[in-house]
Amino acid sequence: MDGHVYGALGQPGVGLVMAIIIGAIAGWLAEQFTSANMGLFANIVLGIIGGVVGNFLAAQFHIPIFGFWRNLISATIGAVIVITIVRAVRGQRSY
Repeated sequence: MDGHVYGALGQPGVGLVMAIIIGAIAGWLAEQFTSANMGLFANIVLGIIGGVVGNFLAAQFHIPIFGFWRNLISATIGAVIVITIVRAVRGQRSY
């Protein structure tokens, strides 16, 4: 690694509890943006996966992601991407 200590979502200072909170909010926002109908657990899971995807994509474009708000935006964008990919693979437009 590069000598930094990373927490959840690959970001310093983001612990497990904060990752769950960010994931839940990001998953709910992505659910609203995509008109998906999921539950709280699915929102948290998609939000956390979206956070990883969003942070990975931001790193590829050299966009710094740190702090609550930037992680929330990144996770929301990632969750929307994940929902879109799942829908494309399943061949469904809505849940």
